[in-house]
Amino acid sequence: MARTFFSALSLVLLVSTASAYKGSGGSGSWQKGECDITRINAQEPSFRVESEGGVSEFWDHNSEDFQCAGVSFHRHIIRTRGLMLPAYHNAPVLAYVLKGRGIFGVVISGCPETFESPPQQPEKGLRGEKFTDRHQQIEYLKQGDVIAIRAGDAHWTYNNGDEELILVVVQDNSNNANQLDQNPRSFMLAGNPEIAQQQEQMKRFRGSHGQQHEMGNIFRGLSTEILAEAFDVDEETARKLKSENDERGPIVIVEKELQVIKPPFRRNGLEETVCSAKIRENINNPSRADIYNPQAGRLSTVNSFTFPLLNYLRLSFAKAVLYRNAIMAPHWLTNAHSIVYITRGENRIQVVNQKGQAVFDGQVREGQVLVVPQNFAVVKQANEEGCEWVEFQTNANAMINTLSGRTSAMRGLPLDVVANAYQISREEAERIKYSRQETLFFSGTKSSFAQQ
Repeated sequence: MARTFFSALSLVLLVSTASAYKGSGGSGSWQKGECDITRINAQEPSFRVESEGGVSEFWDHNSEDFQCAGVSFHRHIIRTRGLMLPAYHNAPVLAYVLKGRGIFGVVISGCPETFESPPQQPEKGLRGEKFTDRHQQIEYLKQGDVIAIRAGDAHWTYNNGDEELILVVVQDNSNNANQLDQNPRSFMLAGNPEIAQQQEQMKRFRGSHGQQHEMGNIFRGLSTEILAEAFDVDEETARKLKSENDERGPIVIVEKELQVIKPPFRRNGLEETVCSAKIRENINNPSRADIYNPQAGRLSTVNSFTFPLLNYLRLSFAKAVLYRNAIMAPHWLTNAHSIVYITRGENRIQVVNQKGQAVFDGQVREGQVLVVPQNFAVVKQANEEGCEWVEFQTNANAMINTLSGRTSAMRGLPLDVVANAYQISREEAERIKYSRQETLFFSGTKSSFAQQ
């Protein structure tokens, strides 16, 4: 059984290696010097936007860590019956449902409205024949879902559950799909975020450095007369599109249950075009883990092989669980930056750059974000209560190389190379190479937390 597992794992690593060398899975290039990092910090939100229906929190994308990775990070907390208003972004977005359930829709240019309601009576006081509503696809959301949204695709989210719906989001601003600069931008189709009026609040929250996440209603810049003509409505109705007096923020409360055409719970599994492509993948079930050690933990991944839309976004995703005092083998990602978000517990993490310097050595707790640049070596250990985290990776097929364990780089070196490299005996070299039989997760006998 073990032989079969490791044969399968080796095949997966070989396929991942081959796909990585195609060169089509990565994000855009970075300017020289942006990743010359001597210190990485575990970060928390730098500012927040309060809304009627929830809170949006933003990390400082101007920090060296995020500038190196070319991404920005946000967290949205949507209250029950909260509707996150439609918006699109200048770069691809990958989101993870941390808690709760809901529904969301993505509007893809040129795709038909495949959801159609039965004919309905016009609203009271209005004349006319029965009308039928049509709109593009809607998906159910639940904890553990990974959602992929292309640059420029408008989308919205609604919390139809009885608890908060929490989403953590990475926007890949350095992606080739973004032809602007690396500042994150949200183009809203409704609402009035009033970002300019909230600058003082933003600065008080954590301190503001440089340009922050920009958002605004695109209809506000268009004349009422042009809008009336474009939509073939009267000017009073056209003026409402601008939401000039709307103080609810980008997340609003729906007074009654949102009336939309909901999809069946099961999909037919067919993905023929972008219009019908799968836009979410659930990663929460432990049975779908790619790597599992019953004494140490598990890792589940989503890449372009399991979630084809990620090939367009050039992003991938992973979820990891470490048991008490367990260690994730020292490793590096060969072709991607990694944005780590702790979802439970605390994690002792060490990160080393190309100079052999420890650019980070400390605890990262629940709710904090740590950016690990491409090729930087990293090791993680859980505390006494264990730890869970998710990783957003800037390649459609992020590939990992380990330094210890059964499939590690050390295991691939000849014994004499190891002995001479470290000036040790062949017996010591043999122990270094073969002591660990596990692949990625090692059971730990003691915690390093107290030794910091």
